[in-house]
Amino acid sequence: MYKPTEAEKKAVKGRGFLANNDGVHFSARIITVNGVITSAQAITLAEAAEKFGNGKVTYTSRMTIELPGLAYEDIEPFTEFIARDGLVTGGTGSRVRPVVACKGTVCVHGLCDTQALAAEIHEIFYKGWYDVKLPHKFKIGVGGCPNNCIKPDLNDFGIVGQRVPAFDADMCNSCKKCPPVSLCPIHALHMEDGEVVLDETLCNNCGKCIDKCTFDTIEEKASGYKLYVGGKWGKAVRPGTPVKGVFSKDQVLSCIEKALLIYREQGKTGERFGIMIDRLGADNFISQLLSDEILARKQQILDAPLHLEGGAQC
Repeated sequence: MYKPTEAEKKAVKGRGFLANNDGVHFSARIITVNGVITSAQAITLAEAAEKFGNGKVTYTSRMTIELPGLAYEDIEPFTEFIARDGLVTGGTGSRVRPVVACKGTVCVHGLCDTQALAAEIHEIFYKGWYDVKLPHKFKIGVGGCPNNCIKPDLNDFGIVGQRVPAFDADMCNSCKKCPPVSLCPIHALHMEDGEVVLDETLCNNCGKCIDKCTFDTIEEKASGYKLYVGGKWGKAVRPGTPVKGVFSKDQVLSCIEKALLIYREQGKTGERFGIMIDRLGADNFISQLLSDEILARKQQILDAPLHLEGGAQC
C-alpha cells in the first residue's frame, strides 16, 4: 500500500482527510449541518465505509462524521462517491468550524429553535467564510437553554437561549405552596420570611417560572440569547466570558461577524480567540463587539494577507 509523504498528508488534511496513526490510512471528516443528515445520506456513508474504509462510522465532538481507514489512493473516488448525495469533507484548519447545536428545537427545555439558528450560522459563517483565514480555529455553539448540554460557554462563541422573568412582588399573595418557587431549579426564586423573592443575580433565565403563577405575578420580560466569548476546552480550559444583555437573532449574527473581524485584525497567528481577548482585555473587546466601528474596515480586513499559516493542527 502506498505510504503518502508529509506534504501529501498536509495537502489532504486541509480538505478534511486526517492521517491515521499507522501512517498509511486516513479518516474522512464529513460535514453535517448541526449533526443532521438524511436517511439517504446515512446509507451512502455506510456504503462508503464498506467500500473505501474499515467498515466503521464514527462521530466527532462537533457533530461531524468520520470514516477511518481510507487509503490515500481512494481519497478522490471516495469524494466523488459521497458527493452523489450532497456530502462533502472539511472541518479542519484555522477557520470557522462546523457549528454545534443542541436539540432545543424539539426538546421540552428548549427556549429557541436551535437547529434553525445553527443552520443559518452554518450557511453564513462556515460556508460563507470558509476561505477566510483566521489566527486559529473558531468554534460556535448554540444551546437552547441554560442547561448547557453542548457547553456553549466552552466555544469561542457561545449562544444560549433565554427567557427573562419579570416578577411583580406587589401582586404576589405569598402562597405557602408557590408553583413558580417549586419549579425554580437553582432557587433564584425562593421564600424569605414568608415572602416570595427573586434573586436576579442567581437567575439564569431558564423561564421555568414564567406564566406559572395563579395570579400572573411572573411574566416574560424579554426573550433572546445570551452570549459567551472566548471559551475553549483542551489542555488549558478557558470558560467563555459572558457578554451582558439578552440579544436578538439579528444581533447575534452581527456579533459573530464583528467577533471574526476583530479576531482576524487583532489576533496573532496561532493565538486562540480567548487568549486574544485576555491580551486585549475583556472590557476592551466587548466594547468593540458591541460597537459597529469594526464594520467600516470589513473589506480591508478581509482583503489583508493575514494568517496565511494559522495555528490549527487538526
